[in-house]
Amino acid sequence: MKKMFSFVAAVLLALPLAAGAQQVNELKPPIPVESGGKIEVLEFFWYGCIHCYNLEPQVEAWLKRLPKDVEFRRVPAVFNERWGLDATIFYAMEAMELLDKLHRPLFDAIHKQRLRTDDEQALSEWLTKQGVDAKKFMETMKSFGVRSKTRRAIQQTIAYKIDGTPAMAVHGRYTLSAQPNMMQVVDQLVDRVRKEK
Repeated sequence: MKKMFSFVAAVLLALPLAAGAQQVNELKPPIPVESGGKIEVLEFFWYGCIHCYNLEPQVEAWLKRLPKDVEFRRVPAVFNERWGLDATIFYAMEAMELLDKLHRPLFDAIHKQRLRTDDEQALSEWLTKQGVDAKKFMETMKSFGVRSKTRRAIQQTIAYKIDGTPAMAVHGRYTLSAQPNMMQVVDQLVDRVRKEK
């Protein structure tokens, strides 16, 4: 019975990858990773993307069981100036150690309360309501560190050939575009990388 269960589980786990195979791209040559000895998983997202917003609860649940040999990072995809602005907001929150506190609430504010991040006054008012010094935040957005990270996000968006969000990259070898079983396929790709290491 136990062997049968293991076999069925293995078959079921293989199905999503086969079903979503057309949405998994292998990068040749692979892109160097920044995770040391760990398996790197990147999420390319945009705060204004409803699909990214809808994926967020799945990402949060996945992070609660993140294996010790996996490192996860969010990368704001940048296709134009508007997306670049949201990337600077993300990296300013990171620089001010506010990501844990504000990442999900900002998503909520954009998709539930229709906050426009390109309206500086509206963004400042929202930040103030969150207990953040809005003036300091705006200054941080213009800082060298945040601008450098935003440029890096642009480079990564291009290097990984990201053409939409949400997208995932696994250890510089595979990219995965949006699909219903996205995190399950990420797990399978992580496992594949683990076996190849």
